[in-house]
Amino acid sequence: MNKTILITGASSGIGKATALHFQKQGWNVIATMRSPEKETALNAFENVQLEKLDVLDLTSIEQAIKNGISKFGKIDALVNNAGYGAYGPLEAFPRENIIKQFNTNVIGLMDVTRAIIPHFRQHKSGVIVNISSIGGQMTFALGSLYHGTKFAVEGISESLHYEMKEIGVKVKIVEPGMIATDFGGRSFDFQAGDIPEYQPIIDALMKQWQNPNNTVSPPSLVAEVIYTAVTDGTYQLRYRAGEDANFLLDNRKKMTDAEFFEMMSN
Repeated sequence: MNKTILITGASSGIGKATALHFQKQGWNVIATMRSPEKETALNAFENVQLEKLDVLDLTSIEQAIKNGISKFGKIDALVNNAGYGAYGPLEAFPRENIIKQFNTNVIGLMDVTRAIIPHFRQHKSGVIVNISSIGGQMTFALGSLYHGTKFAVEGISESLHYEMKEIGVKVKIVEPGMIATDFGGRSFDFQAGDIPEYQPIIDALMKQWQNPNNTVSPPSLVAEVIYTAVTDGTYQLRYRAGEDANFLLDNRKKMTDAEFFEMMSN
């Protein structure tokens, strides 16, 4: 019997690339998204089931998992990929935007995970892959909200690793660097505000993002790393994706705070 994976945020970017990669490897794929009726590529495959899932809607989470099990009999792996990035000066963000950022990237991830754990516990097996970022180990300017959520995902995953091991479930963290997705479009919330004191650092960040020095990786690269994390059979916790991820995270570990901040400011 083919194994089955459930992926959140599978309508585009890393999620869609991961769904396509696992499909090509013969896995059954439960590709979840907020608007499955708009999907025109993944619905062409017999081993892919589209399901409506909004990580902010508990009913949709439970129904998607239930439908996936009904279709394929068992779920073997979960990829928590749904999320977006909020960037800008903290004081420029309305409180509702702050709450939405944490509800989506942190609480939503935990709700999906909590909903599937009983199924994994019943079968004494399963793999949970949480998509973090290099931004879960280091930060860029103006990212207090986004990085706050990704640091949280890292802590949640690392702690969850212990208790899940007791029931035969593996927990993995994938940390992509800069990826060529629509993160700068619908998956991005930038609030500049009208505060002139922040304009120099806003301009500097925008220049940095527009000139990434050829370090941008395709979503397919992350999909390959996710596949390795799911299938390698180990309890390895962290996996990097992208040359820039290796460069930046290696330097973050070996540099002092002052040295790293100086490098990032240049």
